[in-house]
Amino acid sequence: MVKTNAMRLLEQGGISYKPLMYEVDENDLSGEHVASQIGMPFEQVFKTLVARGEKHGIMVFCIPVNQELNLKKAAIAVGEKKIELIHVKELLGLTGYIRGGCSPVGMKKKYPTYLDETCILFDTITVSAGVRGCQLVIEPDELVTYLNAVLYDLTD
Repeated sequence: MVKTNAMRLLEQGGISYKPLMYEVDENDLSGEHVASQIGMPFEQVFKTLVARGEKHGIMVFCIPVNQELNLKKAAIAVGEKKIELIHVKELLGLTGYIRGGCSPVGMKKKYPTYLDETCILFDTITVSAGVRGCQLVIEPDELVTYLNAVLYDLTD
């Protein structure tokens, strides 16, 4: 297993994590597929979404894979009238990551990050390791602290 930038950064920050490898299906990059591959409940596997607002620019949202981001709640969380998810073609340029391998840790630039508040219901959650085929099992409070993230109700 190759160590990703996200892994190196967490180690430098003294944050413990456990990598979980899974088989990538190029025809199904959904978070639900990832959760089933790693054997974790959907509620504990978090996907990373990137959005743009008029006032604050780019921001990052992490929500359970079986949920949809409520754009109105997200806009309220960040102090915008409205936000929109970025186009997939912008993802690599803005974050350094590709679809299906976007981690909230180690993006090209540090963007404001918001985690769905349900993360604190669990001892551990997973987020992408920054590549397709690997998730990081991490304590949510450590991730929130490391990212300086805000907890908010982001889903319907």
